[in-house]
Amino acid sequence: MPIKLAVLISGGGTTLQNLLDVIAAGRLDAQVGVVIASRPGVKGLQRAADAKVMNFVVERAGIPDLADFSKQVFQLIDDAGVDLVVMAGWMSLLKIPAKYAGKIINIHPALLPSFGGKGMYGKRVHQAVIDHGCKLSGCTVHFVDDAYDNGPIILQRACPVLDGDTAETLAARVFEEEKIAYPEAIRLIQAGRVKVAGRRVVVSS
Repeated sequence: MPIKLAVLISGGGTTLQNLLDVIAAGRLDAQVGVVIASRPGVKGLQRAADAKVMNFVVERAGIPDLADFSKQVFQLIDDAGVDLVVMAGWMSLLKIPAKYAGKIINIHPALLPSFGGKGMYGKRVHQAVIDHGCKLSGCTVHFVDDAYDNGPIILQRACPVLDGDTAETLAARVFEEEKIAYPEAIRLIQAGRVKVAGRRVVVSS
């Protein structure tokens, strides 16, 4: 049985497109049941429409109250009947209902817990990594809780930071690792191999 996904986006939808491509290629037994954007007019909505995936906008800027915003997002997720919620460049904090604990994952373009938290997204992350003089960066797939970039880590993939890197060149190298890491994390969850013990995620063989 394919695992049914809700994909949450706030921008261009490159991570969404990667998931759609991996599914289409037969490398991930999944179905994207719904795409929800926190901003109107973003390219990710067009990617969803092109793939004939049901898509909606719940505009964060138009809903000041976090609880109201979260309720509207999760109502759409409920209606879609998904198995797993996948954040793909989603920029808004959510108040997570208890029944979705352990059923929401995110990918962050750095090796958490370094270079995460509020305001650390996109090119800001990669520039911070370069400015700090790091020799390695990468990506982290983690479960989502009520704080930014805080939930238990499922898996990480690393890549070098090269002399002369810009935020753009490092971002491109990290994204190549993200394209591998996110489908792999979904496969592990689908196979029932992921268990959370406190802050540790144990992946069984």
